[in-house]
Amino acid sequence: MTISGKILRDAFISAANCIAANKKDIDALNVFPVPDGDTGTNMSMTLGSAKNELVLLNDGASVSEVAKVMSGALLRGARGNSGVITSILFKGYDKAFKDLKEVTSADLAKAMELGVERAYKAVMKPTEGTILTVARLSAEKAKEICLETEDVAEFWNAVCDEAERVLETTPDLLPTLKKAGVVDAGGKGFCMYMRAMGDVFSGRGIYEYKEPEAKPAEPVTIETYASAVGKFDGEITYTYCTEFIIKKAEGCESSLKLRAYLESIGDCVVVVEDDEIIKVHVHTNNPGKAIEKGLEFGSMNLPKIENMRYQHEAAGKADKITVSSSNKAYVSVPPEKPFGFVAVAAGAGIEAMFKDAGADCIVKGGQTMNPSTQDILAAVQATPAETVFVLPNNKNIIMAAEQAVKLADRKVCVLQTRTIPQGLSALLAFDPEADFNTIRSDMTKAFERVKTGQVTFAARDSEFDGQQIKNGEILALDNGKLTLVEKDINRAAYRLTKRMVDGDSEFITVIVGEDIDDQTAEELRQKLDEKFGSRLDINVIRGDQPVYYYIISVE
Repeated sequence: MTISGKILRDAFISAANCIAANKKDIDALNVFPVPDGDTGTNMSMTLGSAKNELVLLNDGASVSEVAKVMSGALLRGARGNSGVITSILFKGYDKAFKDLKEVTSADLAKAMELGVERAYKAVMKPTEGTILTVARLSAEKAKEICLETEDVAEFWNAVCDEAERVLETTPDLLPTLKKAGVVDAGGKGFCMYMRAMGDVFSGRGIYEYKEPEAKPAEPVTIETYASAVGKFDGEITYTYCTEFIIKKAEGCESSLKLRAYLESIGDCVVVVEDDEIIKVHVHTNNPGKAIEKGLEFGSMNLPKIENMRYQHEAAGKADKITVSSSNKAYVSVPPEKPFGFVAVAAGAGIEAMFKDAGADCIVKGGQTMNPSTQDILAAVQATPAETVFVLPNNKNIIMAAEQAVKLADRKVCVLQTRTIPQGLSALLAFDPEADFNTIRSDMTKAFERVKTGQVTFAARDSEFDGQQIKNGEILALDNGKLTLVEKDINRAAYRLTKRMVDGDSEFITVIVGEDIDDQTAEELRQKLDEKFGSRLDINVIRGDQPVYYYIISVE
């Protein structure tokens, strides 16, 4: 029995549907109850980015074509550590299936093996008891079972059984899981999407999942087409503004299919129709493809194509920019200086601090919304420098940033900053007269000296290390470690700061979040001044960041 491209495509779509439907259950397995870009959410968004491209493939695509499309989309759309590891595991399919039209169970086993090898190499310090363990032992089982049966459904079922067996052992391998009384969230996601793929291999069909209905958009008529297009005049993410009018062919398909295709190759899409014509507006890097697809719906005359980059490139270079996680493309600018900087941040005050400190581009994102590799790549390409330093400022964004290194057209160095204070300290240590190695060393030393405290809230009821935590209680984290639970925000911040300060400390910086008013922040400043003001410099800055009431750094 062999697997065709159509079956493989449907299996990947089934996997994406399954994780989308069960992401909240996977999120609930996270050890810490802090609000964050959880495992299930990141895996779902990552797999969803591939699904969006796979659904456009026709039934005649080979397994090689399907795996290549899936792998590329996953790499660009990967979010969070779980998403990046998932994308790397699936990269094995692309490598194993190269030039193949159909595959056997032995080919699938080889794909799993290659994916695991790559994933272990990508993680600096692989931890057993995680998705890596589940994937590795499943791949070993696959290599064994493929020698015993050529029935893909039987083979895959045995591999899934092994994955689920290993998942149940993860608490014994990782003490934090045992304390929390849960299995590994990433491993659970792996098991779930493997079973969903198996549904297709065994003939049961694609895992059914209906996307939540989006708020219906205001209808656009032919008469209001010009004003609708005008709304996009300032949006410059794709190079070519392409417009054309199609005289509809008799019996042509719904224009919804044309819209779906255009959204896959561009943005700012407007498609409106009446009984005789379809009017189209799209920003894209491939106007020829847009026109070619339009011709499937009828005939057209003299489409209009304008190069927006020529019109706006000069203005775009002049200003520092912010790249949001909704960007789907980027405009690459040529280098104008030796070094540039990209920082990930959330909150108007924090973004302003990074820009003032010298960041060329800001990627909107952080704890609850981990930006994708594509988002970070967009900012790198928009930075006019020969070498771009990336400051992720969150441990769950580092891997996605590192994946952008191999996609960029310039040298990229990811500094492993895990917090906002670390990122700011690194940036402030930049010496424009130094060479690359000295700059990297000095910036690394600077952020490693920073202690970071964070005050947030419990996103759900949980138990950690024998302590009951209730939804909504105040949590204090010392360098990422859950330290204390409080009822009062300022008391938590004060206790946390006392814990962080030692005899070598010189500075305390408090970054105030969007949910803290000025009076509350001033009360904390006064309390800290009474305790430490005689010997330490205390600085309180409004960052307006979400999630964290306070971010505290001690140096």
